[in-house]
Amino acid sequence: MMNFRYAFLLITLFLFPQQGLWSAEKQSDSKPNIIVILCDDLGYGDLACYGHPQIKTPHIDRLASQGMRLTDCYASAPVCSPSRAGLLTGRTPNRVGVYDWIPEGHPMHLKRDEVTIAQLLQKADYDTAHVGKWHCNGLFNSKKQPQPGDHGFQHWFSTQNNALPTHQNPNNFVRNGKPLGEIKGFSCQIVADEGIRWLKEWRAVDKPFFLHVCFHEPHERVASPPDLVKRYLDTTLYEDQAQYFANVANMDAAVGKLMKTLDELKLAENTLVFFTSDNGPETLNRYGKGSRRSWGTPGVLRGMKLHIYEGGIRVPGIIRWPGRIEAGQESNVPVSSVDMLPTFCEMVNISLPKNRELDGTSLLPLFAGNNDLQRSTPLFWNYYRANSTPRVAMREGDWKVVAHWSGPEGIRRLGNNVNSISQEYIKNAKLTKFELYNLKEDISEQHNLAWQERERLNHLKKKLTQKYKEVQKEGPVWDTKSYEQSREKSLFKDQAK
Repeated sequence: MMNFRYAFLLITLFLFPQQGLWSAEKQSDSKPNIIVILCDDLGYGDLACYGHPQIKTPHIDRLASQGMRLTDCYASAPVCSPSRAGLLTGRTPNRVGVYDWIPEGHPMHLKRDEVTIAQLLQKADYDTAHVGKWHCNGLFNSKKQPQPGDHGFQHWFSTQNNALPTHQNPNNFVRNGKPLGEIKGFSCQIVADEGIRWLKEWRAVDKPFFLHVCFHEPHERVASPPDLVKRYLDTTLYEDQAQYFANVANMDAAVGKLMKTLDELKLAENTLVFFTSDNGPETLNRYGKGSRRSWGTPGVLRGMKLHIYEGGIRVPGIIRWPGRIEAGQESNVPVSSVDMLPTFCEMVNISLPKNRELDGTSLLPLFAGNNDLQRSTPLFWNYYRANSTPRVAMREGDWKVVAHWSGPEGIRRLGNNVNSISQEYIKNAKLTKFELYNLKEDISEQHNLAWQERERLNHLKKKLTQKYKEVQKEGPVWDTKSYEQSREKSLFKDQAK
């Protein structure tokens, strides 16, 4: 007699062919879904799983326990707009001309002829969506510059820069070209809810998807739910500090909602999730009046946001891909956001963009347990307005070389943001003095070994100088005259009031 359970299984598969073993087999053979979660100004030491003694981040901690926690994960720049451009294109940001954060109205933008992750995946029959902070152009929601939709995102729910006036009840979101006015709630929850609604209602369910989630948190101006703030008031010295801690906790809850949705939709097993930050933590009070809540920490790292030292560029990094990445791993292999584009291309088996230099490498060998990533070019950073005196850096293996330049050491002589003056230095300044650090032995960059390791320094100095000149030559020059003139008029009117 046929086993009852076996007979029941056969009947089930016959009557419901979309369920059970068939659907599991189909999912395992299909192209992987991809979610990239990018925080704004989240410091290396701001998560519980990265050592913060007070902030509770159970959902992100769980994500790390289910995948790989990266101890040496880097943003492509120490400031927001360049970092985002680098992640999307796999190219160091100066190549594409995004040299600094982009003010509203500025001509600088991610050019239409750049090739993004979203465009490549869209051509590979992926459905794509961007939710949250865009900050890759100055003329947001204008036909004069490319928008998220022009860079491959079929659905977009975005802001030009920060959530305004604060994270609470923002009024500057645009959905697919339509301004939405004030939205009740807190930005990270609003962004997560949009991503969840897209996953449940709007995406093409017969296609794999790429969802780019860009939280505004914990960038100033910080605003957090009162109940979360209250939890931290007993453990902090200042209410503003409690506001920041609660801001990170609120973002953690938003990540939890997204991950729960993947589980509910039975998508988690075939979805790679990459969680990271656009740069290091903000310096307290840099924004002046009304912005006193930047209590982020770089942990043991030197420097913070805007620095070429580790605190400006080394950020939290977590990758979860069930079945392909063994759970509970920790990797100290240096990786960067510029690695995402070549990684996703190899995952999906699509060709890399042609006729352009890429600065990242595929991480698939790392996922399979091979720690010897073969890079054709070392990791590289260049930020002309860095708060640190060095403006350029390169990492090869355990060693990092940082370089000063022939331009002004202070940033006042460069003017405000990218302009005709600063671009002269961006395009023509030379590298001068060099520092050398062994990050394996000296993660805090306290011991400059330039004199002790002359041979190694000369080797890395030659590589860095060659890369710097190559990138410097490729970067475009923006016509900023009209923007500078309009800004001068605006300042004159403000002073006359």
